[in-house]
Amino acid sequence: MISTANISLAYGKRIIFKEVNIKFTPGNCYGLIGANGSGKSTFLKILAGEKEADKGEVIVGPRERIAVLRQDQFAFDEETVFDTVVMGHQRLFELMAERNALYAQPELSDADGIRAGELEGEFAEMNGYEVESEVAVLLKGLGIPEEFHAKKMKELEGGDKVRVLLAQALFGNPDILLLDEPTNHLDLKSITWLEDFLFRFQNTVIIVSHDRHFLNQVCTHIADIDFGEIRTYVGNYDFWYQASQLFLKQKQDENRKTAAKAKELSEFIQRFSSNASKAKQATSRKKLLEKLTVEELPASSRKYPFILFKPDRPCGDIILEAKGLGKEMEGATVLDDFSLTVHKGDKIAFIGANSLAKTTLFQILTGELTPDRGEFRWGVTMTTSYFPKDNSAFFNNDMTLVEWLGQYTPDSEGESFARGFLGKMLFSGDEALKKTSVLSGGERVRCMLARMMLSGANALILDEPTNHLDLESITALNDGLIAFPEVILFSSHDHQLVATTANRIIEITPGGIIDKRINFDDYLEDPEITALRESLWQGQVDLRL
Repeated sequence: MISTANISLAYGKRIIFKEVNIKFTPGNCYGLIGANGSGKSTFLKILAGEKEADKGEVIVGPRERIAVLRQDQFAFDEETVFDTVVMGHQRLFELMAERNALYAQPELSDADGIRAGELEGEFAEMNGYEVESEVAVLLKGLGIPEEFHAKKMKELEGGDKVRVLLAQALFGNPDILLLDEPTNHLDLKSITWLEDFLFRFQNTVIIVSHDRHFLNQVCTHIADIDFGEIRTYVGNYDFWYQASQLFLKQKQDENRKTAAKAKELSEFIQRFSSNASKAKQATSRKKLLEKLTVEELPASSRKYPFILFKPDRPCGDIILEAKGLGKEMEGATVLDDFSLTVHKGDKIAFIGANSLAKTTLFQILTGELTPDRGEFRWGVTMTTSYFPKDNSAFFNNDMTLVEWLGQYTPDSEGESFARGFLGKMLFSGDEALKKTSVLSGGERVRCMLARMMLSGANALILDEPTNHLDLESITALNDGLIAFPEVILFSSHDHQLVATTANRIIEITPGGIIDKRINFDDYLEDPEITALRESLWQGQVDLRL
């Protein structure tokens, strides 16, 4: 168990936490949610002992071990993958090192023999004899092949490093598990494995994540940072959303009733205070009025951008036709013999672990890359707007946001139009004059979405648009894509976005392409598709559906 007593933290005049008292109990998984900047990651660091609060304390049960998902990908560069995972249980790692050093000696003294016995006892208590099998299971589940176990961390790609660090946090059955964005860089298969692992995990878990489906799958409770406090709800993310909206509505209704009653009493007092026969009643109502209080709802830190894509014209009969597209990069085949016909109303989610293949396809279809083989054509009625995964090229300037968005606004509109549009995307007042060079990742994404909204395109192409967004912005984007009446081609690791937006799934696998007009959840649950997916990923067949 882990709890806090009167935790308070402020940066200058800005209060992050004020006397937070909360208890996290074993057997439960808590989703820690809140708007960007509300202090989610900071609170995890306070719980982990990596950051001190201004006031209060963190209380951990005796002999309980806390494991944390490390964010520094370079901290273990000189260690092997195997050792990095075991370092998640520092005492066990030290024990193994001493034990190995002892047995490496040519001869053992009597003192060495006694120490060896002590080490073996403690080693057995910590399930040390299961270390190799546990490490192998964790790494396999997270998509790290066995041949990587002896490699040094510096030899791995960034995404694989993150997976190893996640295995490190999960290793050794920690009593308290703190995970900050654990699904980042994980493919669908690894996320499903992690969901199953956490479902079976018997100890305390606290997670920060922007993946709504993941929170729904694993969380028994939601700890919501808002209104300057942390409020706990029993249930998953969807239940929290419904409960929090109900709580807010009840408060607003109570305030409206109180305000209406106060107005009625004030009018009576004003009307009859000078009337001798009604003076007693007026005095009585005045006392009642003094007791009435309208409780002000504190300003929520949650803000939802306004996202609505309006096409200037509907799509014609011919949308997009691609045939035999192929592309090599740095001597490797990224895309091979890819064909596609898009129909009216298609909202196609491109899935699969090979993100480069999806990005390359989008860049070809938007004219940013030229295919080495094959051809494609858009219909004459079609206009496209593209959201690239890497948007840095759009912000290599020293413009203000008003100037930046002005590049994409109609010529007839002026600065007031751009300011109004930026306000919808949560850049109000002086924030509209911020320089593009200082924008955060989430702010850049909101700017790119504003650019797309102004395009009037009837075909949207989006490559991982939820990266860097908070839950509120993801929800607004999700709603905007659902409401869009024309064609969408997109890739995303956000399960709920794919499940609620797409009506067609195209999966790019090493053995070929699967193309099904079906929703995402049905795609995942269909046994025939599952068998085919496994065959294609194992390279057993080469089949295009």
